[in-house]
Amino acid sequence: MLSATKKKEWTPRRGFSVRTRVLAGMLGLITLAFAVTGTVVYLLQVSSMDARIDDSLKRSVQEFQVLTDRSSQMATTVEPLTAEALLYAAMQQTLPAKNEGMLSLLNGSVRWTAPEIVKMRPENDPGFIDWAVHRAPTDRVMLQTVPTSQSVYRVVSIPLSLERDESTPHLFFAYDYTAEKRALNQGFMMYLLVGLVILLGAGAVGWLLVGRLLRPVTLLRDTARQISESDLSQRIEVVGRDDLAELTITVNAMLDRVQNAMISKRQLLDDVGHELRTPVTVIQGHLELMDVNDPHDVDQAREIAMAELDRMSFLINDLVTLATSNSDGFVQLAPTNVGTLLDDLLDKARTLGQRNWRIGNRVEATANLDAQRITQAMLQLCSNAVKFSTVGSTITFGTNIATDQHNGSVLRFWVRDEGIGIDVSDQDRIFERFGRGQNSKRTEGSGLGLNIVSAIAEAHRGTVGVSSDVGIGSTFVIEIPTTLQKEEDEPNTDH
Repeated sequence: MLSATKKKEWTPRRGFSVRTRVLAGMLGLITLAFAVTGTVVYLLQVSSMDARIDDSLKRSVQEFQVLTDRSSQMATTVEPLTAEALLYAAMQQTLPAKNEGMLSLLNGSVRWTAPEIVKMRPENDPGFIDWAVHRAPTDRVMLQTVPTSQSVYRVVSIPLSLERDESTPHLFFAYDYTAEKRALNQGFMMYLLVGLVILLGAGAVGWLLVGRLLRPVTLLRDTARQISESDLSQRIEVVGRDDLAELTITVNAMLDRVQNAMISKRQLLDDVGHELRTPVTVIQGHLELMDVNDPHDVDQAREIAMAELDRMSFLINDLVTLATSNSDGFVQLAPTNVGTLLDDLLDKARTLGQRNWRIGNRVEATANLDAQRITQAMLQLCSNAVKFSTVGSTITFGTNIATDQHNGSVLRFWVRDEGIGIDVSDQDRIFERFGRGQNSKRTEGSGLGLNIVSAIAEAHRGTVGVSSDVGIGSTFVIEIPTTLQKEEDEPNTDH
């Protein structure tokens, strides 16, 4: 019993987008910066407030001591210095700050208080009065914190010790520490509110900014979704000049390579299926009809089969060459002496057919090219010239240098024959795969020769073209942009 298990396609769990994570990280850093800065500033302000309050209370003590010394010097036996008068004078000459109050005690009860203009009234706090009457130190000036049920005070108590007073009068300067802290906290709350507004604004701007920065990634995702084996033409729009733009360019280049590879693969499969079917069919048909008892029929079928197999082998080699033409290692550029290359071409071309082989224009220079591939292309053009010309006719090839406004120096390899020529309507089509002119025959060659020449020229960043007149001949030209080190030029040398 056979059982089939359906393979479950794994899909990753959807998480937060890159945009959300980048924005969250950015806002987290801003929040942390606000928190650290606010905490440090708040603690510094609390410390500064404490120091300010203590300095103000100490200054009040010093001013009272100055007043006491001055009043003691001015006192006489007629008008002796009394605690009540000293307290009154001190409170009359002191203007409390905001959230600061004062009062004086005489004989255990409140004697003098601050003017009505002063808002801070410690005498209205029973807890403060109880502390001042019963727990305030009587032997020294004391600066301390006094908590009550209504508030917390920072208080300096000043006891008076005069010879005529039986009790110890007190003068109190007090800050409402709770009110001071509340004012500070209100300022800090304003800081938090402003920080929150800034954080929200930064979040909105950051969302738009991060979205713009990550636009190439979004385009990459959308383009990747649209790309399929049947459509590899989609490309990502390059935005900006940053790292993401470089990533976009790199991905587009990768897509170009993938598309070229897929095109080559598709063309190879189409070519193999289209071109190899014919020789296989021919061989199969002759073998099926062959009379095994007739030696002549067997020899004839064998000759046909061998011819078709040779053509098939030739076709396969051409297909392999075209399949590798888009790879990086298809051409190996190296400094090459063009004159020497032309001489080698002449020696090899003479074996192609009984023609009057000549070198026309000759350039003595060193160029950066692949000598093997150029030789392959030129021999293909020479073979093509032999195929469509008569025995004894002249085939001339050579090189010359031209100047192009975009590419600089251009090296031209050309082959001219005196053959049947090519019709104008066929001159573009003959460079396509299996493209043939009206004067060619199906069985002559693989139909890939000129397409290989075109691929070799393109691999050198060059082009191939033809000019032809029917009945007069054709001239094929390969143009390659390159840097030349010219040695010598002999424009009219025939061999």
